[in-house]
Amino acid sequence: MKVGYVYDPVYLMHDTGTHVENFKRLEAILSLMETSGLKKELALVKARPATLEELLRVHHRQHVTHVQEFALRGGGWIEMDTLMSADSYDAALCAAGGAIEAVDAVLSGKLNSVFALVRPPGHHATRDRAMGFCLFNNIAIAARHALDIAKLQRILIFDFDVHHGNGTQEAFYDDPRVVYVSAHQYPHYPGTGVIEEVGEKGNIVNIPLPPGCGDREYALACEQVLVPVAKRFKPQLIMVSAGYDSHWADELAMMQMTVTGFSTIVGTIKGLAETLCDGKVVFTLEGGYNLKALAESVKATFDVLLGKEKIDDTIGPPPQRHTPFDIAPMLQAIRKVHKLA
Repeated sequence: MKVGYVYDPVYLMHDTGTHVENFKRLEAILSLMETSGLKKELALVKARPATLEELLRVHHRQHVTHVQEFALRGGGWIEMDTLMSADSYDAALCAAGGAIEAVDAVLSGKLNSVFALVRPPGHHATRDRAMGFCLFNNIAIAARHALDIAKLQRILIFDFDVHHGNGTQEAFYDDPRVVYVSAHQYPHYPGTGVIEEVGEKGNIVNIPLPPGCGDREYALACEQVLVPVAKRFKPQLIMVSAGYDSHWADELAMMQMTVTGFSTIVGTIKGLAETLCDGKVVFTLEGGYNLKALAESVKATFDVLLGKEKIDDTIGPPPQRHTPFDIAPMLQAIRKVHKLA
């Protein structure tokens, strides 16, 4: 398997100080990639700034101008929980452009899969608003590129960040060329992502998981919802908003996932890609704020994509395992709404 990653030092220049979404996240990932020898097994895909035309496929011009001018003024709190610095606009351009380059590398056949290690993250950014640590919606911009420029007709986006990707859902709410599936903690920020939000064409599939869910529940959600949705849709490309903030050691949410659990999810995605779209899959980094859990989870993702059987999980399971939730009724409701039964 030919696997690559996108990275550019400009991502570290998005200076958010002591904010939980800071440059140390990428440094932790890159450090483990280096010390483990993983980096030598991967191909580097160079990032580039997204063009205005590419941004405008998802965002309003006024929003792009607002982010640019905010950076020119030195940055600050562009929104109640989203911080910018003077270099954040340039970093955000390269985050979106890096996701596009990841798509192009996969669609060209140069690589089977690519993980865009970008920041700022993107899945909360809406057409006209920065929010949830996100400035531009990287995965939505890259998906629009694949639809409008590469002329794909079917893209599946799976979002396993602990927070619902409201911006991505908005971008494709009326576009049947994209099926968006999100497994997220609910209720939780940003308050969207209930089962009844199905899109204008029935192409939005939300899996609102109760707080405390872990490996078992996520695996069941993939088995009962993601897999049949994907097999029915037959995507030409699978894209993934990869957020690792559902790890039990992450303090921004209340889930109980492990590194091993993430590797199981990635294995399912990889299997679907190999069966449905010649292995073409693109990951983009979203959340994950416990540095050790984030770095190990990203490494596990790469290891699965590379076909390795052994997954390193030095953190292990949560110290107090919860009683398994019975999410079967909820999954059955989702299957009924989307006619999967």
